[in-house]
Amino acid sequence: MAAGSEATTPVILAAGAGGEEGEHVKPFTPEKAKEIIMSLQQPAIFCNMVFDWPARHWNAKYLSEVLHGKRIRFRMGMKSMSTVPQFETTCSYVEATLEEFLTWNCDQSSISGPFRDYDHSKFWAYADYKYFVSLFEDKTDIFQDVKWSDFGFPGRNGQESTLWIGSLGAHTPCHLDSYGCNLVFQVQGRKRWHLFPPEDTPFLYPTRIPYEESSVFSKINVVNPDLKRFPQFQKAQRHMVTLSPGQEEDHLARVEEAITRMLVCALKTAENPQNTRAWLNPTEVEETSHAVNCCYLNAAVSAFFDRCRTSKVVEIQAPRTDGERMKKEELNVYSHMEVGQTGSQNLTTGTGKPEAASPFGPDLVPVAQRSEEPPSERGGIFGSDGKDFVDKDGEHFGKLHCAKRQQIMNSEKAIKEQIASNATTAPSQTFISTDDLLDCLVNPQVTRIVAQLLIQGRTL
Repeated sequence: MAAGSEATTPVILAAGAGGEEGEHVKPFTPEKAKEIIMSLQQPAIFCNMVFDWPARHWNAKYLSEVLHGKRIRFRMGMKSMSTVPQFETTCSYVEATLEEFLTWNCDQSSISGPFRDYDHSKFWAYADYKYFVSLFEDKTDIFQDVKWSDFGFPGRNGQESTLWIGSLGAHTPCHLDSYGCNLVFQVQGRKRWHLFPPEDTPFLYPTRIPYEESSVFSKINVVNPDLKRFPQFQKAQRHMVTLSPGQEEDHLARVEEAITRMLVCALKTAENPQNTRAWLNPTEVEETSHAVNCCYLNAAVSAFFDRCRTSKVVEIQAPRTDGERMKKEELNVYSHMEVGQTGSQNLTTGTGKPEAASPFGPDLVPVAQRSEEPPSERGGIFGSDGKDFVDKDGEHFGKLHCAKRQQIMNSEKAIKEQIASNATTAPSQTFISTDDLLDCLVNPQVTRIVAQLLIQGRTL
């Protein structure tokens, strides 16, 4: 079963990592990719397979222009954390354009339009399961932007795909699809997946109510379970992964952003401590203290090393130029294709022929089991550190969302407790202090670069 989006076992997640077109050779041929997909016994992430897809450069703003004036149905749900799943039958619905959705998503003061009855701080919106053929019926050229043929399915493109766009906290209740497998391409933003192996289905208390063809739901809200009512759930083996357009590069960018946050807050607060509105964007609740910023930095570094361990990446790549960085936006946007299968019972039961040599490596990363419970983030249920689903400056999917920072971390104590928790799983990592950061910032190589940039910026 999977929570967060349509999914079966296995789930094949295609990450958008990679450089510019023509810069790389894809690690798997279409034939090999399909062979892997049809034989996998667990969810996995393909890397460096979609760097030349035109859809990799999509963002919510672009799609709003393509779909100019077209009304889409959005499912509205509550951000409040409950032990009861928010099934589609309990949600309300809004007909709106993508442009109206973007306005509501980033302008919380707006009270007009189709979202006027939904307080952005209390609700999320999800345009889920939108078929390309209906969405882009008069713009069929866009089908070619998605190339499932690279994964061994000749002739399949956007015409066989669905599009999903959601705000912070948008999610699908935990469920399984009774047949087929899924290919998911994360276009923009981050989406956290909670995945469970087929043999754990009894521990997830399956139900066919609400009824949906081929979908079996869980009675449990897997991110906030009621263990008194569903005690067997404690036996379930949760696998978690946060899919984003870029993988290792993105985690490094989060470290860079944490450093930037610390420097900006320290310097600007010292310059004008009484007037933060002069330099702090209105979407930010308040400037964060030095202690909190230190915790953010340590959290980002910890996440980077966790990712390195998972993907067996042991070296830090040379920094990319700004032009090579992937543009991020304010929403969670991804494309999805279901693949029907015949004679594939071993994919869902874990039985069948003995496995051949493991195909896993830097370009095919298995989704690891997580023994600890994910943090309960009010308003950001499936977010990656509360940063899922878009941000106004395009760091979706990677920056603190328009929603209040308190929804991500309620207090300095909460952040420090999370850092302490991370430290227990990575005892070799030591806490990064202010002096550690200063040692790096005043490194002669760094100061030389800063000096050159300052001079260049003032050259006539």
